Amino acid sequence: MAVLALVLFGAFLLLAGVARICIQYRRTGDTGIRRARAAGPAHAWARAALATASLLVGIATPVAELVGVLDAVPVLDRPALHAAGAVLALAGIGAVILAQNAMGASWRNDVDPTERTALITHGPFRLVRNPIYTAALTWATGLALLVPNPLALPGLLLLLFGLELQVRYVEEPYLRRTHGPSYEEYAARTGRFLPGLGRTPRTRPA
Repeated sequence: MAVLALVLFGAFLLLAGVARICIQYRRTGDTGIRRARAAGPAHAWARAALATASLLVGIATPVAELVGVLDAVPVLDRPALHAAGAVLALAGIGAVILAQNAMGASWRNDVDPTERTALITHGPFRLVRNPIYTAALTWATGLALLVPNPLALPGLLLLLFGLELQVRYVEEPYLRRTHGPSYEEYAARTGRFLPGLGRTPRTRPA
């Protein structure tokens, strides 16, 4: 299972990363890659948490099993759970690609406060505000089930922590500043990561 987890990690990087950048450049002349300075401590912490979590779940966890440093947690070391993990990881990769495509020219790898991109509310964004992140969590959960050793759960929790920081303290404030009432209305009717959960109350005029 560790080898399969590494293959699925590589597939994620290739399809949701390299391929996405190539498609974006071909369609728009812009790679969509932004390396702006972190917009405050929360943004810096989010970047660090997401990078560390990806390395933990995608590389450290399966490598630790391959070299025999860590064994799987017995209660989770079940063929049915491994199979479910493979399905979740594949589904997560596919869902990330679909959500990225729905963003079109607005896709970016990170927030650049100096830019104004369109507010995307169609496709999977009709159901949740952050379908790419939901799909990435699905993918990471699948990898953790494929290789359920003691590194997997901390890596998964760190990924969730990083995404919460990124969304709540970086992206949502940016979208409110950029799109104002349009985003407030969208956020009031659409869940953050899951349908119906994490909707924000409408701001009432003073």
